[in-house]
Amino acid sequence: MVKRTIVKIDEEKCNGCGKCVAPCAEGAIEIIDGKAKVVSEELCDGMGYCIGLCPEGALTVEERDTVEFDEKKAESQPRKTDISIKCFNCNKGEDEVYLMPLRHKMKSEWVCTHCLPMLIHG
Repeated sequence: MVKRTIVKIDEEKCNGCGKCVAPCAEGAIEIIDGKAKVVSEELCDGMGYCIGLCPEGALTVEERDTVEFDEKKAESQPRKTDISIKCFNCNKGEDEVYLMPLRHKMKSEWVCTHCLPMLIHG
């Protein structure tokens, strides 16, 4: 056991929408019985890309004792894609551009690296 950051999901707040699943590149989150769950703590890197995408605020990152992150196991997980994940500005998906999650005008959205400078600088 090591002390590190890991994603925590509040099942009371989770509506089961699944918006957190595809952004978790390590495959640590799945929808089980209508709720998001961290299915393997060793797959959660604690980076929290999933957090900003939850419309209910059900995901947080906490520091606690848990198993070590297993990078090799995470890299071996099948990649999940979500065709609904697109840049909110140009509408391009992850197959065309690099995408990053962000908060914009009180919404959790995706932005591509091409549109981000325009968003920042106007």
